[in-house]
Amino acid sequence: MIDFNINRDKNLHIHFVGIGGISMSGLAEILLHYGYSVSGSDSRASKMTDSLAKKGAVISIGHAAKNVENADIVVYTAAVKWDNPELIRAKELGLKIVSRAEFLGQIMKHYKYGVAVAGTHGKTTTTSLIAIIMKNANLDPTVMVGGEVDAIGGNVRAGKSSYFVTEACEYVESFLKLYPYAGIVLNIDADHLDFYKDINQIINSFSKFISLIPQDGYLITCADNENAMKAAKNAKTNVITFALKNKADWTASNITYDHNSCGQFDVYHRGNFFGSFKLNIPGKHNISNALCAIACSQIFNIDISTIKKSFLEFFGTHRRFEKLGSFNGVTVIDDYAHHPTEIKATLSAARNYPHKKLWCIFQPHTFSRTIKLLDGFSKAFDDTDALIVTDIYAAREKDTGEINSKMLADKIKQNGVDAVYIQSFDDIADYIRKNTSPGDVVITMGAGDVYKVAEKLLK
Repeated sequence: MIDFNINRDKNLHIHFVGIGGISMSGLAEILLHYGYSVSGSDSRASKMTDSLAKKGAVISIGHAAKNVENADIVVYTAAVKWDNPELIRAKELGLKIVSRAEFLGQIMKHYKYGVAVAGTHGKTTTTSLIAIIMKNANLDPTVMVGGEVDAIGGNVRAGKSSYFVTEACEYVESFLKLYPYAGIVLNIDADHLDFYKDINQIINSFSKFISLIPQDGYLITCADNENAMKAAKNAKTNVITFALKNKADWTASNITYDHNSCGQFDVYHRGNFFGSFKLNIPGKHNISNALCAIACSQIFNIDISTIKKSFLEFFGTHRRFEKLGSFNGVTVIDDYAHHPTEIKATLSAARNYPHKKLWCIFQPHTFSRTIKLLDGFSKAFDDTDALIVTDIYAAREKDTGEINSKMLADKIKQNGVDAVYIQSFDDIADYIRKNTSPGDVVITMGAGDVYKVAEKLLK
């Protein structure tokens, strides 16, 4: 455990092992903003590393012991193993070595109003909405979000106020290192089953997250999600609920959708009309996310006109139902969905998007998730007209041979969906070009590198 004060320790040199990651790069950028000496390494150069280098960070491509020689604190991600030469050398030198989650918590600790957005789905969109509302309300928040948001200029925003907004990831219980004044639990689903034993352990972990919120703070949670309500049962703080179906403090009704599947709806607070809102992001699930953002904004007394303006400014985070372009009259959309619940929500939104035939190219993410949620995946694609499944993106895992994408495609096909397995991205692009017609919509879907298929189609 370290005691790091972002306002006090500016003479320190911080080194990030895996600095190109979305969260690590955000932490590095915040430190640069505060005047720290920052260095970092990654296995390959990227837009993130290039941007940090331009802002003053010393970037090394490739991991080597010499990279940590001048560091005082070394920060590492969960993906970095203890045989990494930089961690080995840091231990030899007796440097302070800290995980990304703990370091984020130590930064957050020094902001009076920390907002931590947790949940199995919707974290990035909800965090983005809250951040934009706060920015437009002139609260000047510091923001960490797990995606690139045009309205805040990227995945991080370094403010000068006492407001801090961040995603709170449940993987390996990272979110238990945070210091939320307002904690949000959007939903709880079975996921990360390479770490958690079962759904009960996941609910218990979220309960521990809720217990971090101070008595005078706030928990905002979804009354439509049974698991979230279980986790909130023993909360010892102010509890605010939102829902589209069940009784809650914040509700929505008179929901309609425009030709792009973006919602318009009336909001009620404890039965009293609050206002009418319009979104520029599609799907019913995003109306739920917007309700949560409204509930959060009212903790900080933000006026309704600022909320409305912010919603209209937000056209989504990159890789969240992001329209990339078109070829031969075929629209290409990219989406990050990689869990059955997310897939269903995205494809449900896509059904309302103008199309002749809806195609989905799905890349499963991790072997453990694919095999443990196999039944859920097999039933998640009912709203697509044609599905291509490509190889599993291994991420941090090794292939044990228990599961593969052909097995998944066959199981989906048994449920009546036109599904086919194709391994190569080039072959997928060729197949799509030959079989689509003007007016069709193609969605590349997954948390890995399936977006490269979209890039090939649009070249």
